[in-house]
Amino acid sequence: MGRALIVVDVQRDFCEGGAVPVGGGAGRARAIADLVGRTAGSEYTHVVATRDHHLDPGSHFSEHPDFKDSFPVHCVAGTEGSEFHPEFAPTVGTKVDEVFYKGAHSASKSGFEGFTADGTGLADWLRAREVTEVDVVGIATDHCVKATALDGVRADFDVRVLLDYTAGVAADTTARALAELGQAGVELTGVPVVHV
Repeated sequence: MGRALIVVDVQRDFCEGGAVPVGGGAGRARAIADLVGRTAGSEYTHVVATRDHHLDPGSHFSEHPDFKDSFPVHCVAGTEGSEFHPEFAPTVGTKVDEVFYKGAHSASKSGFEGFTADGTGLADWLRAREVTEVDVVGIATDHCVKATALDGVRADFDVRVLLDYTAGVAADTTARALAELGQAGVELTGVPVVHV
């Protein structure tokens, strides 16, 4: 039985200078790239990444976003903002085994809603490789990281969130997310990173 690392949405639009920037995102991109470089093939039997990949997500894009269910235009497929952050990008194809695209036509937050280019879902991909435990890192702690971790529990994986390798949007929403994760049985390690 193996453990996989799931890297959530380390993309240009979620880092400083992007359309929906999360403070500290670029720093987390560097830290995650280092983590992947150190541990791929040793602690983790597989490393995967998720990627927001919007084509026409409907009301998820809004000129008057509530930053809960709707957001400014971001991570549109084929744009620079949808690309992996340059600090993390070199690991994809070398240390990252697969990429799961999510949100083409909907407001998708969880990596478990994502699919490979050939249409395989994340849970099925992991089960096919006898993965039973997952560690989740990435951006943002209080949105897509939280959703991915909760769906991992629902899919019967043992889930840890490595908070040293996440970035949260705001202190209050991150605190609520951590409480929700803890109640769901997600193991939390490290210290949450929130730059206001």
